[in-house]
Amino acid sequence: VQLQASGGGLVQPGGSLRLSCTASGSIFSINAMGWYRQGSGKPRELVAAATSGGDTNYLDSVKGRFTISRDNAKNTVYLQMNDLKPEDTAVYYCTEMVHFGASWYPKYDYWGQGTLVTVSS
Repeated sequence: VQLQASGGGLVQPGGSLRLSCTASGSIFSINAMGWYRQGSGKPRELVAAATSGGDTNYLDSVKGRFTISRDNAKNTVYLQMNDLKPEDTAVYYCTEMVHFGASWYPKYDYWGQGTLVTVSS
């Protein structure tokens, strides 16, 4: 299954965006999905991840502001981002995850093009 992230753009601080991750095939059997981001000159970091069973993992700095969700019927995973801050500026990527115990990590080392989010006034 190939994944395509979209929905990025330019938004003012305090604004909202919803990113979409559309799969080329069914995601019904995929247990865990996640969103990473990489700011300019920064390492890639896990922003949010969730299993189909409801386990979630959020980066501390986005807790209470970002929400990950999925719509299996549309083969799409979403990242709702509210109260955006300049430090949220990054390219955002979606990926299939592996969740084992307290560990979350990407299943594949392939990131696609991502979608750019710029938070600026």
